This record gives sequence, structure tokens and C-alpha cells, in this order.
Amino acid sequence: MEAVFGHLRNAIERGEYAVGDKLPSEAELCRTLEVSRPVLREALRALQAVGLTASKTGKGTFVLANTVDDPTFGDYAASHLLEVRRHIEIPVAGYAALRRTPEDLDHLAHLLDRMERETDTTAWVAMDSLFHLALAEAAQNPVFRRIIEEIRDALARQSAFLNELCGRRDQSNCEHRAILEALVDGSEQDAMAAMSHHLQVVESTLTDIVRPRRTDSPTEGGPQA
Repeated sequence: MEAVFGHLRNAIERGEYAVGDKLPSEAELCRTLEVSRPVLREALRALQAVGLTASKTGKGTFVLANTVDDPTFGDYAASHLLEVRRHIEIPVAGYAALRRTPEDLDHLAHLLDRMERETDTTAWVAMDSLFHLALAEAAQNPVFRRIIEEIRDALARQSAFLNELCGRRDQSNCEHRAILEALVDGSEQDAMAAMSHHLQVVESTLTDIVRPRRTDSPTEGGPQA
């Protein structure tokens, strides 16, 4: 999927498909790129998430822009999510370290154990958003929980996007484990630092997608799968 996404993105950025153009049909793209329809559809969803294309029911996929600006996940842009998360989830982690109950710790540990065993990305993404919601609940402030609940769908879409393109699952599990360990220790500062690190990695991963490093010359032909 990453190869198909990169191939189509490069084609759009090079002007092979101009703004307003309709992309070839799914059947034609599958044939040209020699990939399955599920792989192609994941790549097309990724193109929409970064704002390069839009799908019109019954008409096809059309190019909206030739450069990636700010990916959108559900109702919220990635930059807006990151800005809010820094101001909400870092203090949430600190409060959770001070206020968590044994039941909170058991719930978070159970979730994380399941996430570390999970191999299905869709199931993992669902538990990822539950983990962040459980942290807000452990902070014992219903306003925090309400805010995380409001952006929960966007967080899940962002998590799925990062996992599809970057395979973030294992690294994210390690970052979540560090947050949980700080909560177990009751360390406000460690919990805030662990959450800050987690959000910094999310931001840098998104930045790499929006502005990828180009070190190799383009290869001939399309991706194989």
C-alpha cells in the first residue's frame, strides 16, 4: 500500500494528474500497478487523508491539490489535533499519575496487554483510542474525558493512517508502556514526559509523510505486489 500511495502521490506532485483531473478507474489502476483492489483502495484513502484527492460517489476520484498541506482526519486537521493534544493529553497524563485508582491501572494494563498481542490493525486502532480515553478517565476530570471523546474518531483515523503508512504499532506500544509505567509509579513528571514524547513522535511521523525526504531518484515503472 505504501508503494502504491507513493507512486500515485508522486504522479500527482509531478503533474501527471493535474488539479481537477479524474484518476483512472480502480480497475485500470489495479491493472497498471499490478496490485489488488483492497491495496489500491487503502492507498486511495490515504491520498484523500492527506488532501490530495476527493472521491465522488458514482463519478470516481479527483485531484484536489498537487502538494500535501495538512492531512484531515474526520472533522479535524492534523495540525489542530496536535495542538490540542499537547495542551490536553500531557496534563491528563500528569493528573492520571496522581489520581489513578487500582481499577484504572488494571484497565489500562489489560488494554495495553491486548494491544501488544494484537496483529489486526483495525482492532489495534480501536484499542489505541480506548487507551487514550481510559487515561482521561484516570485523570478523574469529566471535562478531559469529554474532550477526548469528542476527538476520539479523529484520533482513530489518524492512528490507522500512521499504521498503514509507517507501521507505528510496535513503537506506539512501547510509548504507551512508558506512560503506564509512570502511572504505576505515581510520577506526574514522568507521565507528562512520556506523553510528550509520544506526541512528539506522532508529530514527526506526520511531518515525514507531509514532507518526505527525497534521497533516491525515481524508479521506472509502477509498484509490484
